[in-house]
Amino acid sequence: MNVFNSCGTVEAVKGVAMKIVIPGGTGHLGRVLGRALAEQGNEVVVLTRREARPEPGTRHVRWDGRGPGPWTAEVDGSDVVLNLAGRSVNCRYTEANLREMLNSRVDSARVVGGAIARAARPPRVWLQMSTATIYAHTFAAPNDETTGVIGGDEPDVPAYWSTSVDIAKAWEREQRLAATPETRKVALRTAMVMSPEPGGALAMLLRLTRLGLGGPVAGGGQYMSWIHEDDLIDAIGFLIGHEELSGPVNLAAPEPLPYRDFLRALRSAAGVPVGLPATKWMAELGAFVLRSDTELLLKSRRVIPGRLREAGFEFRYPEWPAAAEDLVRRSREALRPVG
Repeated sequence: MNVFNSCGTVEAVKGVAMKIVIPGGTGHLGRVLGRALAEQGNEVVVLTRREARPEPGTRHVRWDGRGPGPWTAEVDGSDVVLNLAGRSVNCRYTEANLREMLNSRVDSARVVGGAIARAARPPRVWLQMSTATIYAHTFAAPNDETTGVIGGDEPDVPAYWSTSVDIAKAWEREQRLAATPETRKVALRTAMVMSPEPGGALAMLLRLTRLGLGGPVAGGGQYMSWIHEDDLIDAIGFLIGHEELSGPVNLAAPEPLPYRDFLRALRSAAGVPVGLPATKWMAELGAFVLRSDTELLLKSRRVIPGRLREAGFEFRYPEWPAAAEDLVRRSREALRPVG
């Protein structure tokens, strides 16, 4: 049996752990969540398409993310499936990359749903990664799960931004339509995760900040929705334990802020006094060099965690300045030589 502490963390007791299966768990978030869930005493099985060193306490099983196979035996009898599979959005939004983003998300959700539907002992909860990008580009009222406006037809934004929303809607639809009546389903509309783990958004932003490039982009009025790594981990445990929660849930800190203020707080935490501003065309050039896309910088994501807060979840880091201080400190400690 398992219990949940006041922050929502999954804690095994009496030596009996949950079995948690994480499809696509070798990426940035998979490493963070897999390691944390294993440290809490749970059996963590990562489904992966590539060779990678398992995080301590986790076990890897091969799958292709597109069809059934021996991996489905891991789902049968598990307690939780946490599906993180999908091509990274940190790339150029070419037609081929967008197609792969769509296919990797929809295909993996479909085969996971099929494995759960065929299981003799299906998991009691299926947590499916989604994205806060599903909401409209806005500078006005924040988007929660009840009153939030789904994007796709906003005026005065690049037409291809609607493709990201279409991908998110198809991703969630695949989970929603899966015939898994014995398994509760939650769609994790996740904001940008801030973590000291190498390879994530924070590492890129800190690198730019330390180069003096951490100033506002295109004016900096667009909103940044974010969540601290520790709150993401706690929220996953909270959702596993709260059986009344199903459907879309926003995983975002309750205080999104304009990008200029976000970067100002990050510069302060990093001890960098100046950040050069960037115009829109400079952002385009930088994104091209970094093989990324400006939607990640220019879309105004003002998303708040309505359902988590209503259910009683307490954030450790509700505001960005304190979160930035903690994350910069931990990033520095990770770089210090051992011994």
